[in-house]
Amino acid sequence: MGLSETFTFAAVPSSVEELKALPESDLSTPFKTCALTMLVLLNYERNVDATIEMLNFLKGPEPVNQFQIQFLRDRLKGKEYVVRSFFEGSSPDNNYAYNEPIKITVFDNPYSYPEAGWATLFMNSSGADSPRQIKCRLKPSTNQWFMVENLALSDIRIPKAADPWA
Repeated sequence: MGLSETFTFAAVPSSVEELKALPESDLSTPFKTCALTMLVLLNYERNVDATIEMLNFLKGPEPVNQFQIQFLRDRLKGKEYVVRSFFEGSSPDNNYAYNEPIKITVFDNPYSYPEAGWATLFMNSSGADSPRQIKCRLKPSTNQWFMVENLALSDIRIPKAADPWA
C-alpha cells in the first residue's frame, strides 16, 4: 500500500459554513477531499438539501447534477448505513455505528494517479471485501482538489439487525 491518511472529526457538519470551518476544507490534497466527501454524506439522512450544498462545495466548478442527486437517493434511501461503514468502529454486527471522534482513513495505490491533476483514492468499508474509490481533479488556478466522481456507495453487507438470517 502507498500513502495513507487518517482524518479525525469532532462532528458531522450540517451546513456549508460548518464544512468550511474545518481545516481540511482548504482541499489542498485529494485525501482531504475524499475524507470530507464521506463525512458530509453522514448528514444525508438528516438533511438532503444541506448535504447537496456541501457536496457542491466539494465538487467545485461542476456542481451536483440531477442524475447525481437521483443516484444518491437510490443508493442511500433506507441504506444510510453504507456511508457509516467507512468510519472507524463500524461493522455489520453493530449496525455500522462508528466511534466518536469520527475517524476515516483514505489511501492511494500505484494506479491512483493516471495523469497529472487526477487522483483516484480509496477507503475501506467494514461491510465490503474490497476498497471503494473516489475520483478527484486538481484545479490549478486555486490549487484545490475537487471531487469528480464518488464510486464508494455500492451495496454492502446489511446490518445484522436487518438480516433475517443473522
